[in-house]
Amino acid sequence: MESRAEKIDREMCEYEAAILKPVAQSMDAIGDHAGTSSPVKLERRDPDDGGAGAPPATPGSDTVVLTETAKPELKRPPMFRVILLNDDYTPQEFVVHVLETFFGMDHDKAWQLMMAVHTTGSATVGIYPRDVAETKSEQVNAYSQQNKYPLLSTVEMTD
Repeated sequence: MESRAEKIDREMCEYEAAILKPVAQSMDAIGDHAGTSSPVKLERRDPDDGGAGAPPATPGSDTVVLTETAKPELKRPPMFRVILLNDDYTPQEFVVHVLETFFGMDHDKAWQLMMAVHTTGSATVGIYPRDVAETKSEQVNAYSQQNKYPLLSTVEMTD
């Protein structure tokens, strides 16, 4: 008669043979594709249905088919420029402060850009993806209003 420990040992061996070995073999096959640029998808297929074009297998099927999926192409988001508009009432020091605060410019760069806005009427102060550009423009406009200045910025798509 089989003892309880022997029964557990036998069941573990059966489990390993039935479940773990095929999984380990599948993982080895995936490891062979690790150096490729395409991700590998693991699918179960019914061995009687013809392989790669077959529908997914029923539970308990022993055949595993590896298929590669194409890597999706990514494209850069469209960029938008934030344009600062000149007015006759906002102090130059406030414009410099805005450029330093919202666009991370040092004092010299901010002063040069403020002078460009002052002499030409407007200037691009940054180029960002749409959400970032709109947020920065809204922040500048709100901050100017809070401080009772008419300074405005707008957003337009780059070429």
